[in-house]
Amino acid sequence: MNLIAKDSAWRTQERAASAATPARDSGIDAMRGIAILMVIGIHSIQQPLGSLATAIDASLRPCVPIFLFASGYLTARTGRVPLWKRLKATLIPYSIAFGAAYIYMALHNPAMDHRPVTTIARYVLAYAFVYYYVFVYVGCTLGLWLVFSVSRSGAPPSDARLVALLLLGIAMGLIAGSYLDPLLSRLGFPDPVVEEGRMRDIPFWFSFMALGTLIGLARTSLSDMRVLLSGATLAAFVIYAAVRLFGLGDAADYDSPAFFGYAALLVMLLLVLDIRSPYLATLGAGSYFIYLWHIFIVMTLRDHAALYRFGPVAGFSITYAVTALGSIAALLAIRTAAPPTLRRWLGAS
Repeated sequence: MNLIAKDSAWRTQERAASAATPARDSGIDAMRGIAILMVIGIHSIQQPLGSLATAIDASLRPCVPIFLFASGYLTARTGRVPLWKRLKATLIPYSIAFGAAYIYMALHNPAMDHRPVTTIARYVLAYAFVYYYVFVYVGCTLGLWLVFSVSRSGAPPSDARLVALLLLGIAMGLIAGSYLDPLLSRLGFPDPVVEEGRMRDIPFWFSFMALGTLIGLARTSLSDMRVLLSGATLAAFVIYAAVRLFGLGDAADYDSPAFFGYAALLVMLLLVLDIRSPYLATLGAGSYFIYLWHIFIVMTLRDHAALYRFGPVAGFSITYAVTALGSIAALLAIRTAAPPTLRRWLGAS
């Protein structure tokens, strides 16, 4: 009877939450589903990268821009940034995953520094596995909230002011992406610190959220541009991959003009294609859970299975398959068995 009562209570909470929440966009969720599969692909590739692995890695790198673009696009459709709701939905699951990651790292590194200041720094800077995206998203969300607030500060609120601020955000993001690493190098920071800084280049990442917001504000169909966008995206990918393969100019994984061009065109192409796959949409709706927890499977395989002794192709294939299937199974299990509150705390709702 207790189980029946609990199940009834969970379902009542579900119906109440559904009534208060706008219907999900299956096309946007499918984009997120594709993006999270790309994330798993990146983390399944063995480092350092050879030529083929670099090309594959380059094709997968727009995963973070897809998430940011989607967030901006949905914000434009609702016309507001629910800041507190988004911060809670981001930071509570991250805090739980960070705790688990911290325990994993401590078990594998007896010499790990556990001083409170160091631990706080790890949390704030996301120095645990691959969680840097969490605070990139938080920073971009704060930036978008500020842009909307400023655009509405006049009387009356101005859409033209909002568009101008978003365009300014894109311009400043590209400038930051071009000059952040030379500045850090000039100031004497070592290369690892420079790379960490580039991964957290929030002005650059914000340019994708701003782009998504602009496209959402336009409210016009780009379906007649599928062929043009497909060709342009392919050309931009070739340029970005060639820049990385041959070390031409700014050959960084992220925050380069070549990367922005490829990623921006790809996210617009995915929006235009409007993929309506229920399977991808399910993954997209639970993509934050997969992002936070898939890395435990990757790290366990990397630390204990030594799959790459079978060769890079076999190692990548096995790691990717096991991680993807394991993450999806965990997501479905949590969604089936856990109450709504726990699902939210784990990032699965």
